[in-house]
Amino acid sequence: MDLYEKFTPEKTPLRMLTVEHGPLYDPLYKAAERYLLYPRLEGTLGNRMIFNGKECIVWSINNYAGLASNEYLRSVEIKACKEWSIAFPMGARMFSGDTFAQHELEAELSDFVNKEATLLLNYGYQGMVSLIDALTDIKDVIIYDAGCHACIVDGVRLHAGKRLSYLHNDIDNLEKQLVRATRMIEKSGGAILIATEGVFGMSGDQGKLKEIVQLKEKFTFRLLVDDAHGFGTMGTDGSGAGVHQGVQDGIDFYFATFAKSMASIGAFVSSDKHAVDYIRFGIRSQMFAKTLPMLYVVSNLERLRYFRNHPELVDQLWENSRKLKSGLAKLGLDLGKSDSQIVPVYLNTSVKEGANLIVDLRENYNVFCSGALYPVVPMGIFLLRLIPTSIHTDEDIIETIKAFKAVKEKLDQGFYKNDLDEATMNSILNYASIEAPEKIL
Repeated sequence: MDLYEKFTPEKTPLRMLTVEHGPLYDPLYKAAERYLLYPRLEGTLGNRMIFNGKECIVWSINNYAGLASNEYLRSVEIKACKEWSIAFPMGARMFSGDTFAQHELEAELSDFVNKEATLLLNYGYQGMVSLIDALTDIKDVIIYDAGCHACIVDGVRLHAGKRLSYLHNDIDNLEKQLVRATRMIEKSGGAILIATEGVFGMSGDQGKLKEIVQLKEKFTFRLLVDDAHGFGTMGTDGSGAGVHQGVQDGIDFYFATFAKSMASIGAFVSSDKHAVDYIRFGIRSQMFAKTLPMLYVVSNLERLRYFRNHPELVDQLWENSRKLKSGLAKLGLDLGKSDSQIVPVYLNTSVKEGANLIVDLRENYNVFCSGALYPVVPMGIFLLRLIPTSIHTDEDIIETIKAFKAVKEKLDQGFYKNDLDEATMNSILNYASIEAPEKIL
């Protein structure tokens, strides 16, 4: 078989869904692809942006602390760009790309997350995959939560040794896997690494870090926590889910990214100094890739300082999250088990109905949020994820709750089982037909 034979429209996820769930998108395939899977949000990053030519309330960007368009931070970045451009420093960090600024940022991150040492990483996804490789070898066993982000799953898939998963946040099941893993390492002479998350990004529930750390009294293992959605949101000062749950000392490898609360690029891992020194000389994504540009290092350093000097950002984020959750819950919507800032809405509906509902929210109520389906969520469930930020307003929240009240009534009445009306279909087709400008700059 020629590999190219797989690359047909019929094999793409959207086309497979249209075949399974009816002809809704068959005449609108390319339009639906651009509208639902690769939408363009335009304008200044914030609580309201432009989609399909109209202003929408945006609940779909990772900007928890509202720093994406902060004028002071933009001025810092403009100055940094003029001074260093995007190229400096050149090369991998361990060969020619080290700077004092990187060490300064690492020191301040260590202080913030209460760890001895920190190593900067270029990207969150890439960094996690490579970190798992750096920490383990063929003799070791990795145990991971079945609900973990794809970066952990992919890192585990590349692991040459044994790997086990446990049911999401099920400590009894984790303990059973620890018993199995302990038997395995007794034969291999290896070690056990448990990987989980501080806050699960889709469902919004926190990882049971306290209970996992308590298992160290019965088993020997090390704990890796991806706190991408907890860093900058959890704890009174935003220093993370481990601090929030009172077990930061029990987390052996604390991993987080700048791409969520800090609205930037880059990631880091914090641990004991000797562990970070070991990682520094074994993490291939940093050893064999260009170092993080100075522009991002300076920006991330200033963003961290700004965030720490403005604790009201965390307070406002949580106030907005609580208001939104309260309003949606009063409508009878299922918000799952979220105990973080994230607001998931679970709909027991088909893919077609869920897609039509999203279109209706965007076109007729000016509310933009993202949807997810199997395998992200169980079969038969359609998930809408709303991401509050510190810059959302009461007006945004009130309008959104009103919109969800309306679409819930339509969903209950079976309205979304019907095909889209002609005006909405034409709007989608028009959106997809818009040509890119000849010159971006």
